Amino acid sequence: MASHRLIQHVGKKYGLRVSESLYDRLNVYYFVEGYALNDRSRLANVAHETILKDLKDDQSGEEVMSEEEILNFLNGNEGRLEIENALHTLNSLGIHGIPKFIIEGKTVVDGAARSEVFVDIFRNIERNGKVHGGPIFGEILGVDEEVVQRGSHLRKDIQSNVV
Repeated sequence: MASHRLIQHVGKKYGLRVSESLYDRLNVYYFVEGYALNDRSRLANVAHETILKDLKDDQSGEEVMSEEEILNFLNGNEGRLEIENALHTLNSLGIHGIPKFIIEGKTVVDGAARSEVFVDIFRNIERNGKVHGGPIFGEILGVDEEVVQRGSHLRKDIQSNVV
């Protein structure tokens, strides 16, 4: 729960790009390097280093949370209710594993679905002329609409990946 709260907090404070980067780093930390996510002092160190690197790359000038501030956050309860509400929402949608895609706030698609499933959904949205519903977790997790709209990828990064 602490790592989930931390990722949510980082998203609110620094934006989705930094929280996505932290999420990716924590996956490597846990699944590849074999460290436990409940070692809060080590988790604070990894989070601090990741945030520092991302903000340095941005050259945004934002102040980075210290390891001590991150550890204090991890030892508290801030964000716990939001994560519990998100888990409740996932359960009510019948989602018990990942990856999953939630489209228009209600259509749940398994991450292993064939491309035709996604094409059909997006063609229906196209025929309707607009998206009905939107991101459902921004509000639940207390992430500002501006942060959601900014997204998790920088335009320059997206353009550099276009072949």
